[in-house]
Formats: sequence, structure tokens, C-alpha cells
Amino acid sequence: MEVACLDLEGVLIPEIWIEFANKTGIEELKATTRDIPDYDVLMKQRLRILDEHGFKLQDIQEVIATLKPLDGAIEFVNWLRERFQVIILSDTFYEFSQPLMRQLGFPTLFCHRLETDEEGRVVNYHLRQADPKRQSIRALQTIYYRTIAAGDSYNDTTMLAEADAGILFKSPKNVIEEFPQFPAVHEYEDLKKEFLKASNRELTL
Repeated sequence: MEVACLDLEGVLIPEIWIEFANKTGIEELKATTRDIPDYDVLMKQRLRILDEHGFKLQDIQEVIATLKPLDGAIEFVNWLRERFQVIILSDTFYEFSQPLMRQLGFPTLFCHRLETDEEGRVVNYHLRQADPKRQSIRALQTIYYRTIAAGDSYNDTTMLAEADAGILFKSPKNVIEEFPQFPAVHEYEDLKKEFLKASNRELTL
């Protein structure tokens, strides 16, 4: 059996922190793992900015509630689920994901958690485990699942390398150039073709 493992933000949904940055006008919050490979450095920067401006979890959730999956994402997930088991491996947080995952039909999601204080301010974040995307791929392989993974950012590359097949999707030029070993596509129709090509079964569009 084969499992399709997908990143979430930038692949199926908008980048939440960028959308929040657009809403608040804080340019620093537009940084993502496409820009800063070290996730801990990135998250500490985000938490610092939230604290400096007094933003609470609810402020971010209100922006998320207005968002929709990327054009074509719902159809792509439905197509994928007819042909593969599907797991979303994301560095987002369960406190963010509910509205958008509902629109995607609630595929299985492995991600992280945020810690808030009594006033609702985000004071910390807790990873599910170190290098969680890669470790999830390894765990699936230990129970004899074949894995095909797709992601867009630096924090996806260990997942792509560990998987039986890895695909870059909607990645920026710098990531594509640094990881030429992975096929890179930008449209869902092309991503479908890459999944079919990577599969060891006879599947059709």
C-alpha cells in the first residue's frame, strides 16, 4: 500500500503567517520556512513579534476563519484520496487548522500545538517531535507502507529525501535550485502526474 504525504501551507492552503502579516501590516511576519530553514529560529521570531504587538491566538484565528484552500486544492485532495491513503504532515498547529481542514474534508493531520497563557497570548510552541515530517515517513516505512511525499519549503526536504519518492510543489526558485534531485511542478494537474509516475501501481488520471 502507498501513502501520499503532503505538506499543508503553500501546498493546499495559503501561508497562514503571511495572511496574518497582510492583515496586520507587519512585514517580518511574512517570513516562512522558504526563507528561514531553522524552524526554531523562525518560530521564536514570530512569538517575539506577537508579544511585542500584543496579539493573541484569537487574532490569528479570526484571520484564518476568512481563508480558503488554494484554487484546485480540494479537488486535488479528493483525487488523491481515491488512489492513495493521504496524510498531511505539517508544521502548522492544531489551534490553526480546524477551519481549513474542514474545507479539505478532514484528511489525517500530523502537526504541532501552541501554548497560550490565561489571557490568550501565545507564549510557546511544542513540536510533536524533532524532525517530525521525516520521522513520520520513517515510521510509515517500518510498517511497510510505501511513501510518496510533496512539499514546498526547506522544512519539507528531509521528508522528501526519506520518502520513496519526493516532489517539490509550488516551491520558490531558491529551494528548487538547492534540491535539484526532486522533480518540481507548480500546478495540481502536473502534481497528479508526478504522483502517478512515482507510484508502483497502474493508476490513471
